[in-house]
Formats: sequence, structure tokens, C-alpha cells
Amino acid sequence: MEKALVERLEAAVARLEAAAASGASAARDFGGASASSDPAILAYDDFLADAFARLNAAAEKIGGTVLEATNVLAEAFAVAKDLLILAKQYPKPASMAKAQDFLKPLNDTIAKATAMTEGRRPDYFNHMKSVADSLNALAWVAFLGKGCGMSFPTAHVEESWQMAEFYNNKVLVEYKNKDADHVEWAKALKELYTPGLRDYIKKYYPLGPVWGPAGCAPPKAAAPAAKGPPPPAAPSAPLFSTDKSPKSSQPKQGMSAVFQEIGGGKDVTSGLRKVTDDMKAKNRADRSGVVTSSAAAPAPAKTSRAGTFGSKTGTPKLELQMGRKWVVENQVGRKDLAIDECDSKQSIYVFGCKDSVLQVNGKVNNITVDKCTKFGIVFKDVVAAFEVVNCNGVEVQCQGTAPTISIDNTAGCQLYLNKESLAASITSAKSSEMNVLVPSDETDGDWVEHPLPQQYIHFFQDGQFTTSPVSHSGA
Repeated sequence: MEKALVERLEAAVARLEAAAASGASAARDFGGASASSDPAILAYDDFLADAFARLNAAAEKIGGTVLEATNVLAEAFAVAKDLLILAKQYPKPASMAKAQDFLKPLNDTIAKATAMTEGRRPDYFNHMKSVADSLNALAWVAFLGKGCGMSFPTAHVEESWQMAEFYNNKVLVEYKNKDADHVEWAKALKELYTPGLRDYIKKYYPLGPVWGPAGCAPPKAAAPAAKGPPPPAAPSAPLFSTDKSPKSSQPKQGMSAVFQEIGGGKDVTSGLRKVTDDMKAKNRADRSGVVTSSAAAPAPAKTSRAGTFGSKTGTPKLELQMGRKWVVENQVGRKDLAIDECDSKQSIYVFGCKDSVLQVNGKVNNITVDKCTKFGIVFKDVVAAFEVVNCNGVEVQCQGTAPTISIDNTAGCQLYLNKESLAASITSAKSSEMNVLVPSDETDGDWVEHPLPQQYIHFFQDGQFTTSPVSHSGA
């Protein structure tokens, strides 16, 4: 009986390795009659058949690396199926670290997908990244229970897809009005995971895979690959020789040779020439100190390589990403930038803009201005915070409310607040030349300027330091 069980396990492992090498076709033959009669495995086959029918149809129309990536994706799902079957004959690992042997076939397939995104940026890079990042979702097959360092299977799939969705959305945006096949592929990829895989797990494996009974012998691991030849032996002679070491056939070089000659008593000055009177600097006409016309002529200027390269500026952007984040990047000399269609769930990130002005016409969650120079921004309301980071010479005007305003590592910030935003909490760090202008109580339309301190004095009193801003008084 035990011999028969061992033979079955060895056969299972062999079929698993074949699946990892040949793709999804091998997965359908794995596990024999017991696998084909398992309702969860049958449902998995039906789920994959429906999901990949749409995905493969679009991939075949596109072809090229998109089709290759889709094939790797199908291979990974086939390996995941085989691991579900194998888990019933595998003792539950004590930790995720001890589950690495179990996950090796899946890790190898994920590595294959990741390799397609490395090196020189390939064609359809966003497609490749969508596939590679999404495959992390399949690690749910090694869920070991609460506290194992992984979210519950359905939550893990959703979290993993969020990582891949960034690139998948780029595919949707890029080909929205250009190629319906790419749009169809991106939509099919998303539905493969949500709701596809997520709903399947929720129905059949909400608490993870079914592991074998405690104490059962795990399947035999494949024999390790033969190691390459050992590294060459270290040279027998030491790297730094001493006087006591055997004499080398090569002559000594550098300062060692100089000291050897001095120690040997040789006349090392015999080869020097005698300095005559006409060679002395005081007797040379060209060293008299008088600047001649020829000496005054400037030397030809050397070409500097540094001047041949201009400062690198990225591609200008003003776009909404993933429906959640407005990105404004690398805008130069634009005084008419505007964001009109925004809501309180969206954020705005401004980066690398120069000599430009942005108008935000709506309520947003938060706004961050990063590494901008001579930049102005006018906004109405923010729910969380407004931040200025690593900037130089910015002007900010709040026309509504802002609970928190943060200024960090910035030189020169003019902040205009209206009456509704006077309750804002302003924090600053490593910044200078900060001024806050507020409406005057006496006259309409006038502003009163209040400089924010950038120097502080610290006193040690009563066992602790007390800090107060430095005040400058004029005559």
C-alpha cells in the first residue's frame, strides 16, 4: 500500500514538472481520476476555459509579445491548479519560508513573466508588466492561515491586482480610441482576477487550499541540478610578497626598484645632466617677468563636455490616472493649466513644473507640489492636506478651506489664505522666506503679510528645553 502511494506521488510530481514546462495543456492531465472528480477542480477548469477564451482571442489578434505573455499567464494558472491538487497530498508547511519548495514551480513561472519586462524596454511594456505583476495573486495557493504574513485568499487576489491595475489602466488609456483588441485584452485580464479568480476562491477555497493530514510524507523533491565545476584554486603565491618569500623572476618595479638601487650602493646620479648658467631661471629671457604680446595671447579654450548637454526634462503631463490621481508633471512656461473635473476622492500631484500656474476648480482630497520652481497654484478646497515639498519660489492661494498646510524643504513660499481658511494648521520644516498673507480686517481687498519664523532660540529651563522664534526688531 505504501509503495503504491509513493509511486502515485512520484508520478504526480513528474506531471507537475511537465506542466511548468509545457503550459496549461499538461495541467488537464494531472491528478488522474481523483482530480477530475473534485468539484473544485472541475469548477477551476470551467472558470479558466471561460476567462481565457476571451483573453486568448484578443491576444491572438495582437500577436507578438502580448501573445507570449498570455501563454505564460495560462501556464501559471495551470501550475496553480496542479498545486491545489498536490496540496491535498502535502503536509501543511509550518511557515511561508518552509513553503518555498512547494511554490517553486509557480515561482519559476512568475520569474519567466518578470524576465519579459527586464532589460531593454520591450514593445507592449505595459502589457508585460500587467501580466508579471498580476501573477503574484496566485500565491494564495500557499495560504497557511491567519498570521502567516499573507492576507486571506480573496483579499490577497484583490491586493495583488491593484498592483497590476496601474499598468493595465495604461493599456486602456493608450488604446482607448486606437485599437479595440488591446482594450479587450486589458478588460479580459482584469476580469480574470476580479471577479473571476476572486469569486472562485470565495466559493471553493475561502480559507486557502486543503492540505494533507499532519504527519504525511511530502512528495519527493526533484534531484538538484548538477553544479558547475568548482572555481579555480587561488594562486599558490601570496598576493603581496615579502623579502622572505621566494625570489621572483620578474624585476622589481616602482619605488621598490628605487630603494633597491639606493641600497645596492649604485651611483644613481651618474645619468643626470649638469645645469649650465644659461639653463638657470634667473638668466632666461622667457622668465624675466615681462609679459610679451605672444604671452598675452589667450590659450585656445577647451571644449567642455558638460556644456553640450542640456538639462533633462521629462515629458509634460496633465492626466488622471486610475480615476484617482491627477498628475501634473514637467510643465514649463504654462500659465493656463487647469483641472476642472475633479472630486473629493481624488488627489493631485504636481512635479517638476517651472514658471507655470495651475488652477484647481473643485474640491479634492489632497494636493502635493514637489520640486517646482517659480510655480503658482490656486485651489478651492482640500479634504486632507496641501503640501509643498522641495520647491523654490512658489505662490499658493487657497480660496476655500484646507485643514492642514505643510511646507517642507522649500526656499520662498507665498501663501494666500481667505477668511474660510484662516483656521488651517500650518507646519514647516527646513524652509525659508515663508510669508502668509491674510485679508485685512480694516479694508476690503487688502492683504496683511505675516512672515513665518525660520530661526528659533532654545533655552534649557527646569530640566527641559523651551523653544521660541527669534524676533528681529529694527531701529
